Amino acid sequence: MNQRYIISVDQGTTGTTVSLINTKGQFKINVNKEFRQIFPQPGWVEHNPKDIWASLRNSLKEVFEKSRVKASQIVSIGITNQRETVVAWDRQSGEPIGNAIVWQCRRTTDFCQKLKRQGYEKKVNEITGLVLDPYFSGTKMHWILQNNPRARQLASKGHLCFGTIDSFLIWKLTGGKSFVTDVSNASRTLLMDLKRLDYSAEMLKLFDIRREMLPQILPSDSMFGQTNKAPLLGSGIPIHGVLGDQQSALFGQKCFSKGDAKITYGTGSFLLMNTKNQMIHSQHGLLTTVAWQLSRGGADYALEGGAFICGAAVQWLRDNLGFIKGSSEIERLAARVPDTGGVQFVPAFAGLGAPYWEPRVRGSLFGVSRGTRREHIARATLEAMALQNVDVLQTMVLDSKVAIKNVRVDGGAAANNLLMQMQADFLGVRVIRPKTIETTSLGAALMAGLGVKLWGGLNEIKKLDLVDREFKSQISTREQKNRLKNWHRAIKAMQTYYS
Repeated sequence: MNQRYIISVDQGTTGTTVSLINTKGQFKINVNKEFRQIFPQPGWVEHNPKDIWASLRNSLKEVFEKSRVKASQIVSIGITNQRETVVAWDRQSGEPIGNAIVWQCRRTTDFCQKLKRQGYEKKVNEITGLVLDPYFSGTKMHWILQNNPRARQLASKGHLCFGTIDSFLIWKLTGGKSFVTDVSNASRTLLMDLKRLDYSAEMLKLFDIRREMLPQILPSDSMFGQTNKAPLLGSGIPIHGVLGDQQSALFGQKCFSKGDAKITYGTGSFLLMNTKNQMIHSQHGLLTTVAWQLSRGGADYALEGGAFICGAAVQWLRDNLGFIKGSSEIERLAARVPDTGGVQFVPAFAGLGAPYWEPRVRGSLFGVSRGTRREHIARATLEAMALQNVDVLQTMVLDSKVAIKNVRVDGGAAANNLLMQMQADFLGVRVIRPKTIETTSLGAALMAGLGVKLWGGLNEIKKLDLVDREFKSQISTREQKNRLKNWHRAIKAMQTYYS
């Protein structure tokens, strides 16, 4: 009997990864294809949707060629994606009407400030669990309607489709048969009522968006459609699991209980804590979001905070400054010095995220002297990647009143032992790394497997968990507090400078 597989599509900010995962949750192969990053103006970030679609096709092609697995052996497809990024396309032709506006893009900053001055911030947070920030999809959709004549023309005829990347890929894979999204992605748009798990009429009116422009919201393990003459896949393969990338990593880390938390190190870093059926509205700048919803039950909620720039800071050292030739070299470079030599780096290239929400702030280096070498800046970069997560975790504990004893980690930078030790030192809790750090892809696959009943439930999935290594704090409480004090001094200086 032929081995059966799940295809997991992880459509990320810089590339698309396609993984082939067997029914034991083991990776057979994964292939990543990067695509162009487009920066039309300072603070603006775009992707060409055709580039994204091509990266998926090319990744699929290589997966099938290298694995020699046939499409007939695929029992389900899971999709996980960069979340708040928005694509607009023509419902009739299926063609995008412009570049996607990426979650990192800050072009709607002035619009968000306007809404804040008009007193909408509290109402938006009460309904959506989010904050008025350019990060989220609703402000991007509003901008497209205001600035793209083609969008207005299509909207007047009822032919405009707005979607996050999951909706766009499902549309393409099903040949335009399915216009859907899952509840975790919808919870990131500024348009969904967290309690009702459906679009809010009040938010749609605020952003001047009509419901027919938006995809139907479904539970995360739903039948989202079947492939229809899709490249390399053919027809009839069910798409049975969809999650936003951070929620997918939470699911892949088996964080099924209240208080379970994870950090994903990607382009940005994101920390989520499962709060089960309790929808906690943060008093300290965190986001309330849907973790997932299974078809047989209500939604699991989560508290979330993150930094917009994490792995992207290492890419900056590589591509802009030429400190390293490959991202994996950062650990070796940083380890050449015992400390940062007084250098403090705050990599706020796209503003500060939770719990500060300062979109106008930009990255800054402090404490640079004649003796500063690239090794010091490299180490300061790793420290900053860890320190920004401490702010988020401490805020989560304040909001939830739940003590966190350990944090699970994943994403590319989780392979960096020096960074993981820094994270344990600055957090003061155990950091647990799984054998499979690509848990974003794994989460989508597990959800897709649940959808087709490959696994009987969450308890069965828990048995698949394997730990690679645990990191424990190796510094004193005094050292930890001093390091955080210097970090917060740098943050305060930046806030003052850009105020």
